[in-house]
Amino acid sequence: MSELDRKIEQLGLVLPPAPKPVGLYKPMLIVGNLAYLSGHGPLQPDGKLILGRVGADLTLEQGQAAARQTGLAMLATLKSGLGSLDRVVRVVKLLGLVKCTDEFEQSPAVINGCSQLFVDLWGTDLGIGVRSALGTNALPSGMAVEVEAIFEIKN
Repeated sequence: MSELDRKIEQLGLVLPPAPKPVGLYKPMLIVGNLAYLSGHGPLQPDGKLILGRVGADLTLEQGQAAARQTGLAMLATLKSGLGSLDRVVRVVKLLGLVKCTDEFEQSPAVINGCSQLFVDLWGTDLGIGVRSALGTNALPSGMAVEVEAIFEIKN
């Protein structure tokens, strides 16, 4: 068991199955020492997505939980594609999208759910990268959150 797998277990977290592409794209592409992850949604261990609109169907806290679950789905993709999460050096960049009402202006606070997960695993220096967080009126399959990322990895 890798060091990061032990940390995930100690935090009581469960990774969902690595998401399969639902279109013409790769879930992860490695270029040099960077792993680019396509947009991931809040996939749960039972294979279902967290659905809804933050500010109407979901509270801020439920949106943060959806963003955290999205981070777990991203970890599942990294583990599947890299063989071990210990190959991840740091978070470089996140782009988070939140399905929300027009009045909801706390998209960055929602995406903090994903960012906090990465801080819990890699600390503030390596777990925080650059980031954008945007609200939107629709996401694929009605999911509440979508996040794409770039991670630095060991070759």
